[in-house]
Amino acid sequence: MLVLGMMSGTSLDGVDAAVVETDGEAIHGFGRSAYRPYCAAEAAVLHAALGRWPGDEGVAEAAALSVAAHAALAADFPEAALIGYHGQTLAHDPAHGRTHQAGQGWRLARATGRRVVWDFRREDVRQGGEGAPLVPFFHHALARWAVAQGRLAAAPVVFLNLGGVGNLTWCDPRKPDPLRACIAFDTGPANAPLNDLMRARRGLARDEGGALAAAGTPDETVVEAFLRHEYFTRPAPKSLDRDAFAGLSAAVAALGDADAAATLVHAAAAAVARGLGLLPSRPEMLLVCGGGRHNAAIMAALGSRCRLPVQPVEAAGLDGDMIEAQGFAWLAARVLRGLPTSGPGTTGAPRAVCGGRISAPAG
Repeated sequence: MLVLGMMSGTSLDGVDAAVVETDGEAIHGFGRSAYRPYCAAEAAVLHAALGRWPGDEGVAEAAALSVAAHAALAADFPEAALIGYHGQTLAHDPAHGRTHQAGQGWRLARATGRRVVWDFRREDVRQGGEGAPLVPFFHHALARWAVAQGRLAAAPVVFLNLGGVGNLTWCDPRKPDPLRACIAFDTGPANAPLNDLMRARRGLARDEGGALAAAGTPDETVVEAFLRHEYFTRPAPKSLDRDAFAGLSAAVAALGDADAAATLVHAAAAAVARGLGLLPSRPEMLLVCGGGRHNAAIMAALGSRCRLPVQPVEAAGLDGDMIEAQGFAWLAARVLRGLPTSGPGTTGAPRAVCGGRISAPAG
């Protein structure tokens, strides 16, 4: 079937939308895609709602309405009869059994006249999982597709997604069952602290291309202190809230703009390097997706700190901007068929989980 996936990530920049042809197991093709950015007012609503939980009739409800309305405008893909809708993560606290993705799927179903699969994380958290990352099984499907296309060797591969938070998937495409072929976890902060720095100091959404960070010098004292955070001693699987490392932003407050940006970039790369030690085998290269791969300073820092070749996923014939959105399309097809969307190796849930609610247009 043709399924539309929609993703609004922790970078808070907009909605990615992409169509995948799939049966929820194999990838049969990739369709159209589009990106719809948030305007300044929409982004401000989301930033104000960070850390809020359902039931807050003020900013959290405003964010939910804004996200759903924006998604409806971005869903102009009539060829897809099913939508996988992530919504916008406002708060994530799996240690206390809570996660909050704003944007009710039933609103999107009514607005588009199509079935919508949504609320992907809640069931995993309810069963004792971290609720994140959720697309590693899709990374496994991508690896199998790329091997079949002759784009990758039939060997374990590592995908690194650099959104607001970084997450890493080790997967073995030689094994057909993703439950037995994937290890995944959040590595640490990625774009979020840098984007917040640019927003606060320069009124910009991001450090375009990493130009500011490339002009600065990282403060290694700050990076070393950051790596002493207890998160890095925890075994995988593990996940993070967007603002779990608020102290990192405070630690660069006294630095100039360029040095602060460089320090945040190197902290993100150092976190990835630390995470490589948790994998079943050391990869021969990192395939990078997400917005962070457009930041040349981050890519260079990854290469130097991980001591590995670092390539955007385009090297394997994939669209690095749309993998997360494509992943939620694929997950929607799996939910429709009752197939696992997460499990012990990816979220730490004690068993395979099929997580997601299905809303019909009239439901």
